Amino acid sequence: MDNRGLRARVRTKDGWALPHAVVTVADMTGQQISRAQADHDGVVCTGPLPAGRYTAIVTAIGYAPTASTAKIGPAGAAELGTVVLTRQAGTDLPMPGPWTIDPAHSTVMVTVRHLGLSSVHGRFGEFAGRIDVAAHLERSRVAAEIKAATIDTAVAMRDQHLRGPDFLDVQRFPLITYTGARVTPAGEDRWTVHGELSLKDVRRPVELDLTYLGTGPDPWGGRRAAFRATTELRREDFSMVYNQILSAGIGAIGTTLRVAIDIQAVRGERLPPG
Repeated sequence: MDNRGLRARVRTKDGWALPHAVVTVADMTGQQISRAQADHDGVVCTGPLPAGRYTAIVTAIGYAPTASTAKIGPAGAAELGTVVLTRQAGTDLPMPGPWTIDPAHSTVMVTVRHLGLSSVHGRFGEFAGRIDVAAHLERSRVAAEIKAATIDTAVAMRDQHLRGPDFLDVQRFPLITYTGARVTPAGEDRWTVHGELSLKDVRRPVELDLTYLGTGPDPWGGRRAAFRATTELRREDFSMVYNQILSAGIGAIGTTLRVAIDIQAVRGERLPPG
């Protein structure tokens, strides 16, 4: 392996590698001499360069570029060391690769209006999922499934009704699934996930409003990322049309469901032991 050339390690402020970073080398007149892209580990190396002084510009999509002077010695090599790039807007993105949802530190909440006055809140107790963050974030994917029978509104009779044919029909359709195929920017640290929700015997496109909350280490030597996702669903779109009409003409149950998902995901394809 030829170790000559200009070498650098490109990282985010969180220490993640930036595999799509590019180093462009120009001479003192501004003429481009070399250009190279970082590998999977964020390491970039140009070919051998003639001895002299150069300007090295490091760029990556979504990050502010940096420029520094590099002095190439007689061996045709030099080290830039670790180059840290800062996001142009918002928090540094999570490292590309698989992230496994940790259900013990995540929640799936559903809220519906009751009697046109207040709200009833329910949560699902069992769910699992995975987020695959792509180097080009727009190509990221998500897959999740929820055990429908684990709905809990803190009222046993109401929960039994929700599990029945009028609503979730859990005997016939035990799983609620969501697959997100791509994301698009929607503001600073905000994204729209474009996917499909399967609930009962209906599969429909559903968009999630996603907010990225950052990453950090955990006590088990791993790395975690946090997200919050919200959406609204119409009950009738998923064959849940039951409603008791009151004497005033008001439905006892609202027609719209508000869904709020707080996610903590662990870097890797599985959760840590325990």
